[in-house]
Amino acid sequence: MSNPALDIRIGTMIKGNLPDPAAYVRQILPLGFESIEPFFWQTIGNKDIPKLAAELKDAIGDADVKIDTLGMFGNPLETTDIDQQTLEGWKTLIDNAHLFGAKTIAGFTGRIRGKSIEESLPRYKEVWSDLAKRAADKGVRLAFENCAMDGNWATGDWNIAHNPDAWELMFNETPDDNIGLEWEPCHQMVYLIDPIPQIRKWAPKIFHVHGKDATIRWDVIRESGVFGKFPFVQMRSPGFGDSDWARVISELRLAGYKGCIDIEGWHDPVYRDALEMTGQVRSLNYLKEARGGAAFVPNPS
Repeated sequence: MSNPALDIRIGTMIKGNLPDPAAYVRQILPLGFESIEPFFWQTIGNKDIPKLAAELKDAIGDADVKIDTLGMFGNPLETTDIDQQTLEGWKTLIDNAHLFGAKTIAGFTGRIRGKSIEESLPRYKEVWSDLAKRAADKGVRLAFENCAMDGNWATGDWNIAHNPDAWELMFNETPDDNIGLEWEPCHQMVYLIDPIPQIRKWAPKIFHVHGKDATIRWDVIRESGVFGKFPFVQMRSPGFGDSDWARVISELRLAGYKGCIDIEGWHDPVYRDALEMTGQVRSLNYLKEARGGAAFVPNPS
């Protein structure tokens, strides 16, 4: 019998370039994660992707855990060697997504370094129109994380998909049905944008969700503004930040979202390093509670 609570699963990201990602998965699955997002930073290196898919599926075994999304984070719009490796990584993951059971590949759009969002659009259209077709032929969707990576409208190194005004421009350039967002509230709160209205407006384009939150330090803003000595916002793991995830998940459900919320760790200023998994398990349990748990049994009547 299907469990409607699991229409939205709570999982975590894992580094695909670990020496043995499958061993890591075996280690953390008893903690209760329901999905995993294997991801790569800039390059897949020498990793044998079909072999990795087989190893991860073997590590999951009979557990009810899904690999919904794969991650490829870098700048595929530029032309240095590492950027070209990022672009090739996207192609490799698109071509092999089915081996993982994944239906979405996520990452940054890239951008022309040091240029504005508008100046990056022609190259964006060139690269992503081709990738969208390649992905559509494989039944795969492409999702852009809404992370600025310290960039802004005028300049940056990594991504143009960090602002809803940019989304309008991007999706006009690439109106493909299989191009959307890997969304999270954190990256909007970093720029003092209310994330909740975005769910209602942009839900059809939200293909995957990252479990990451933020704390806006209004006391710092009132004393020093947003360009002072101390950071005015902190990236936090869910359960430690300002977002009401029960509302976030409710809005996602109302909008028809069915997919995964994979926790993105490593950014919390408190629960990191030796406390990383302590924070992630707290986030896992918090998000499950916000979702409504996993013990729902339909009324047989």
